Amino acid sequence: MENKQYISALDIGTSKVIALIGELIDDEIHIVGIGQAQSRGLKAGMVTNIDATAQAIKHAMSEAEHMADCKITNLTTGIAGNHIRSLNSQGVVKIKDGEVTQADIDRAKETAKAVNIPPDHQVLHTVVQEYIIDNQPGVREPIGMSGVRLDTRVHIITGAVTAMQNIQKCVQRCGLVVDDIMLQPLASASAVLTEDEKELGVCVVDIGGGTTDIAVYTNGAIRHTAVIPVAGDLITRDLAHALRTPSSSAEYIKVNYGVALANIEGLDDMVEVPSVGDRRSRQISRRVLASVIQPRVEEILELTLNELRRSGFPEEVLTSGIVLTGGASLLRGIVELAEDVFDLPVRIGVPPEMAGLSERVRNPRYSTVIGLLQAAKERNPRGQSAGVPNRRQPKPQPVIEEPEYENNRYDQHDEPKESLFVRIKDWINKTL
Repeated sequence: MENKQYISALDIGTSKVIALIGELIDDEIHIVGIGQAQSRGLKAGMVTNIDATAQAIKHAMSEAEHMADCKITNLTTGIAGNHIRSLNSQGVVKIKDGEVTQADIDRAKETAKAVNIPPDHQVLHTVVQEYIIDNQPGVREPIGMSGVRLDTRVHIITGAVTAMQNIQKCVQRCGLVVDDIMLQPLASASAVLTEDEKELGVCVVDIGGGTTDIAVYTNGAIRHTAVIPVAGDLITRDLAHALRTPSSSAEYIKVNYGVALANIEGLDDMVEVPSVGDRRSRQISRRVLASVIQPRVEEILELTLNELRRSGFPEEVLTSGIVLTGGASLLRGIVELAEDVFDLPVRIGVPPEMAGLSERVRNPRYSTVIGLLQAAKERNPRGQSAGVPNRRQPKPQPVIEEPEYENNRYDQHDEPKESLFVRIKDWINKTL
């Protein structure tokens, strides 16, 4: 059998698990396997049921392996959740022999990492922002430069030890090995941002199912990361409550007919809304759907804006504006709504074109897993051997359970803004 080389990535989300397999051909990624399963056992990005999460991972990986006709052993996966913390730090060392070497850089980074972190946390990433040699800032490749003093500025990201261990346990139960765990907003940013945007100042906002992930770049380097546990699954819940429809129907309506802005044109067409139990279905206009969805999307965007201001990155430093990605970024009207909230230019971030099955994943829903696949290639440029061809059929899709949400860091509400929500429910009741 031809010795092919593969890389693999796994996005373990609150609403879905996505597996990607890429074949490395002439140093390029060719996507050859895609698998997806409804996610259960997670809440706001954190594992709450290891068995259920492992079942979803096994289904997604089996589907991707069957499509790629190979057996994967190692992968890169992501992490998010309200436990994620980040800070900027600086380390200073004296340059030995008057010329910067790799040893000097390593010592400076270790000095910068000497910060207090909670005992139940561990460092997930230490990302270099810039080097300063003898008070000369903005140095990015210091090796070989002359000087006396080397400063290193870094962005440190930490996460709960147990959260990382639980992800590894879920993957290991599927007979797989985790090569690396990457913060999801960093993965999304690497997939959708341009170097010019990072240089001028930009914030990527990945609105997923359980979390909204934020990454801020200025002067070409990461400056701030955060995870907000308010995201697309709450939009689904709002629709289910307001329309009195099952959660599965609410999710379908959101994905296929959802609108984030109620005052745009062309929202008078009607959508059939199934009822709970044996009650007859109803016809609801898309404008009514928008009236339910818009308050929650506004809340997500306003929480993001508050996080940016709290962390010292107000709108004026984000010259390139906001890049929205993730499944909820596909809601019609969300760009216009975000431009109104942030008072900045906004675009939708889509993963780059790749060889193979690229068109299947050129969608904001796949931004995180594409970024993870790129990280897998950087970590292991030669990939892994294919092993034996995989002939297993994927197991039946696990049944999704509606998650519950709670949060102790952000002012998260289980219902949208009360007055509007009540008015919509009253209007719907009158139409019955």
